[in-house]
Amino acid sequence: MSRLSVTTTAKHAVSTTLLGVSAAHLLNDLMQNTVPAVFPMFQQSMKLSFTQIGWIAFTLNLTASILQPLIGAYTDRRPSPIMLPLGMVFTLLGMAGLALSPNLTSLILSAAFIGIGSSVLHPESSRVAHLAAGKGKGLAQSIFQVGGNAGQALAPLLVAYIVTPRGQAAFLWFTLLAAAGFVIQSYIARWYRSRLLIEQGTELKLTAPSVRTARSTGYVCFVVGVLLALLFSKFVYLAGMTGYYAFYFMEQYGLSLGRAQAALFVLQFAGMVGTLLGGPLADRFGRKQVIWFSILGTAPFSLLLPYAGPLGAILLCVPVGAILMSGFSVIIVYAQEMLPGRVGMIAGLFFGLSFGLAGLGSVVLGWLTDQTSVEFTIHLCSYLPLLGIFAFLLPKDEKLISG
Repeated sequence: MSRLSVTTTAKHAVSTTLLGVSAAHLLNDLMQNTVPAVFPMFQQSMKLSFTQIGWIAFTLNLTASILQPLIGAYTDRRPSPIMLPLGMVFTLLGMAGLALSPNLTSLILSAAFIGIGSSVLHPESSRVAHLAAGKGKGLAQSIFQVGGNAGQALAPLLVAYIVTPRGQAAFLWFTLLAAAGFVIQSYIARWYRSRLLIEQGTELKLTAPSVRTARSTGYVCFVVGVLLALLFSKFVYLAGMTGYYAFYFMEQYGLSLGRAQAALFVLQFAGMVGTLLGGPLADRFGRKQVIWFSILGTAPFSLLLPYAGPLGAILLCVPVGAILMSGFSVIIVYAQEMLPGRVGMIAGLFFGLSFGLAGLGSVVLGWLTDQTSVEFTIHLCSYLPLLGIFAFLLPKDEKLISG
């Protein structure tokens, strides 16, 4: 076989792998996001309070957030391809549990299984995207992340057209998606394993924890602190939208759950487009520029959203989703460039933080809604993107890379 043929085959395998991790991310996040999408159904059928709903979301996100950085740190030392299909097994168990849960306790346990599956998927799948990226780190992370955003966008639609008409037992259909994810992750695990063997330590040396930088602990903590503030604004806002905006939409406009889910679908679909564009734009114009715009640039639209009518709300969800979700993959690459050699740990930490903040936000927002009203909660959340102003404190890309 000629060298050209070998190169073409290798590029095809890399492209297939990137699409594969994106597809697996789609299935994972689709199933994970069906949980908050069916909160109104569980509230009615099990007579749950908003605080109890918040605890379901908290469990889902907490199990993901605690394990992800630990798994990422472990796999920085010992890459584990087997974890990719294993994560889908936990998700499958969680989906089956949702279909059969008779009470709040079993719902929380099912949410925990789904969270564990998600925590296993993200660090290793992000590492696979990093290995396959070449020079286009931003693009590769965007391809990986856009799968998750597509899954988030599809979740409300599947809930509206599959779960809502058929009831809780319809979650059994989602076990087929988990099985499909298992097959995809098994294929990716084989590529991953062969890549590790081919590299014979070269790539592992570049990404091993032995790689150190001259940056001080204070410098690193400051940058991570700024990024944490940005993640807080982004994911608590999204927790308010995905968990409670459907209630606001139905209460404010007197419309059905299906119409409310349509607004969330638009939000998530626009976010998918924004994610796909965010990485390439960051590769071209700089990480910092895209990061600050992705948060602060959302504010004018989020502030208008609670005052718009039903059609206006759907239209405003387009810029809110597209701008807000364009920066997450860029934040991960930014942090990975700050701490080279910690690819898995950084991916696990930031994915974990995103889920943890969303989970904690869900509990606090649920309690706040019980104490006040859905309207007050949604209005309060609309101010969160203003925290994007802190992004101006981030070091420039050149200083970040040079150390």
